[in-house]
Amino acid sequence: MIQEETNMSSILDLLLVATLVGGVASSDPKEATAPAVDLKVGDAAPSFQALDDTGKEWKSADHVGKGILVVYFYPADMTGGCTKQACGYRDDLSALKEQGVEVVGISSNSVAEHQMFKKEKELNFTLLADPEGKVASVFGVPTSDGAEYKATISGKEEPFKVPMVIQRWTFVIDKDGKIAAKNTEVKAAEDSKAILDTVAKLQKKAE
Repeated sequence: MIQEETNMSSILDLLLVATLVGGVASSDPKEATAPAVDLKVGDAAPSFQALDDTGKEWKSADHVGKGILVVYFYPADMTGGCTKQACGYRDDLSALKEQGVEVVGISSNSVAEHQMFKKEKELNFTLLADPEGKVASVFGVPTSDGAEYKATISGKEEPFKVPMVIQRWTFVIDKDGKIAAKNTEVKAAEDSKAILDTVAKLQKKAE
């Protein structure tokens, strides 16, 4: 995988955006805290559930085992790097689906904010709301305090808020429910391409 963008720079980017648009960033990004969980490739993926962008409960048990599941965590809807990452998955989704891949993105944004993000950027995959960081915690993804910011939706500025900033990590869960790949230094704009490469290697290995 290409690993040019660090998680710390991702958080700094978010906090910079929050400041530029008049939002309030409430923490020093250096104080990100990591849960005790440290998943390794080959470990069983944790079971989790959260509300999706339609407000319905999404359960991993209903999806794991039916194909390859990509779970990517990101700091905030409608911010620079996160938009590039989401649009990359949007544009590559057909190719990913051909490989039996399902994609879900997770941040601490609300269901309503996810709905606006999806509509504004025409996203074609599921976004999950993790306002308390419960899903991030079971995957061992570090978080820091949240931020308030504004984003332009349909030409109008709208207030957005992340209760916590979840670092940009990506996981691949195979058909057996195990962690097949883990990237803790994701380059946002290249994440979907990196996943395509990873899945191709997994498929070849399974042959």
